[in-house]
Amino acid sequence: MRTAIAEAWRGPLGLLRRIVRVQPIAQTLVAIAVGGLAGASVTAMTSVAEFAHVWIYGISFDERLSARATVSPLTAALALGLGGLVMGFIEFWRRRRKAAPTVDPIEANALHGGRLSLRDGLVVVAQTLISNGCGASVGLEAGYAQIGAALGSRLGVALRYRRQDLRTLLGCGAAGAIAGAFAAPLTGAFYAFELIVGAYTLANAGPIVAAAVSGALAVRALGGAPYFVGAAPTPPLAVGHYLALVVLGLVAAALGVGAMRAAGLVERLFQASRLPFWARPAAGGLIVAGLAGLTPQVLGAGHGALGLDIPRDLGGLTLAVLIGMKLTACLVSLASGFRGGLFFASLFVGALLGKGFALVAAALLPGFGLDPTACIYAGMGTLGVAIVGGPLTMTFLVLESSRDLGVAGGVLAACIATSLAVRATFGYSFSTWRLHLRGEDIRGAQDIGWLRELTVARLMDRAPEIARAEETLQTFRARYPLASAHAVLLEDAAGRYAGLIWVAEAHALGPEADAEAPICAYARLADTALSPEMGARGAIALFESAQADVLAVTDAASGQILGVLGEAHVARRYADALDRTARGVLDGI
Repeated sequence: MRTAIAEAWRGPLGLLRRIVRVQPIAQTLVAIAVGGLAGASVTAMTSVAEFAHVWIYGISFDERLSARATVSPLTAALALGLGGLVMGFIEFWRRRRKAAPTVDPIEANALHGGRLSLRDGLVVVAQTLISNGCGASVGLEAGYAQIGAALGSRLGVALRYRRQDLRTLLGCGAAGAIAGAFAAPLTGAFYAFELIVGAYTLANAGPIVAAAVSGALAVRALGGAPYFVGAAPTPPLAVGHYLALVVLGLVAAALGVGAMRAAGLVERLFQASRLPFWARPAAGGLIVAGLAGLTPQVLGAGHGALGLDIPRDLGGLTLAVLIGMKLTACLVSLASGFRGGLFFASLFVGALLGKGFALVAAALLPGFGLDPTACIYAGMGTLGVAIVGGPLTMTFLVLESSRDLGVAGGVLAACIATSLAVRATFGYSFSTWRLHLRGEDIRGAQDIGWLRELTVARLMDRAPEIARAEETLQTFRARYPLASAHAVLLEDAAGRYAGLIWVAEAHALGPEADAEAPICAYARLADTALSPEMGARGAIALFESAQADVLAVTDAASGQILGVLGEAHVARRYADALDRTARGVLDGI
């Protein structure tokens, strides 16, 4: 019976696969479906987190946790301590099962051709909901993007999408999620372009924009955007105001880089402590609970606190303390083991930074007329760029929130300054920095997976010409006449690599050469060989340092010959992969 159902389904599914592989309109329809699913996931996750806040902290359904005047210190300690223990148990369970670290959408598109596990996505969603639900200082955006991207990837795999199309569909899921979360389709689309796919092309523009619109409409139909950002209108900006916002962008870059470097330090402090790994989230939760006793604004993503603080008159010292406490709570939450994003937290802290900058500007230049609301928007965008990345993403978020092209232009200038400053002094966003701390060296979502797959093991010739190192020069010349082979590898009596010799060189040896001498006496590069796991870039570097056009591939432990590789072949394949990546049409190598 099951076989009959599978056969009946294979026909329609196979037809659908063929259609979506060749019809851009069909791919756009699939993208719209993915965006809608992502938007529905955003609404479901938000509802669960808000219910947790209501149930644990006793707030009303229309109230935000971080907007509370006070919270019970005992409730916060119990919620964050127990939530931390649950997170520790999940990590303990994963380590017992020897589960690999979960892959995020940026890593999936950079290294895995758009393949992202739906099961891992659900794990991240659960961890994010537990973390945010108990009050840890993290947002739900990481979970939103993860489940949206995972849904897109899973559907793309089912439809057997090509590599580049699969990467685009993964971006569609993330675009729909972020667009729905902020009621901002352009923000969601450029979040995908800049951060998830790593490129804007005519091929991916249609599906990603369609998915972003679909996600925003789905969230609106199901109950409204949870993270809508708004503020008062702003007056027109003068030229001097643009320059002031650029200065604010540089300040935000310094704060963002400092926060990201501090994240690694705090994580090392937790690792150096005597606490077992499963107890660290609970310890971090108790620290956050202590900060929440001073102000609940450190709890959760900070959406309620942002809405509370934007219209209030806050002094410079108060703003500085709130910025320090919120950043500390965020870094402690993430470093100890809670799971979540810093997207909205960076917007909240950036808004506080913008208010503080406006106060300083008003004190130093009383007649300058820099509008505080413009500074708030610029602070949100620039710190978002410094920590999350994506200058156009943050600019469109400000545009869709303020509906003011004038202030968006000033924010764009400030965001570009921030991006350039962070790139020059640091080079990572928070997501890629955490991957760097884990041992990865990717700087974004650009597809370098193909380049990493170009290993020596994949490129080498597994049937090289091999001669015995002890055979004589005369015998070697007889076995390998001119033009019969380019280079021959030598192995000793124990089967280990003993060097290589070029056939033309062997025949070019003058009459003074001893024809009865072992051929190994004329061998070269006996101590230089490639390893099979070496990448193409490493192989090219070794060819250059050895000044050779052919090298042996050997097993590092045994010295056994595994194959041979030519420099021209590596360079050709490497250049071809780079060209295909640049054109965005990776169909296979």
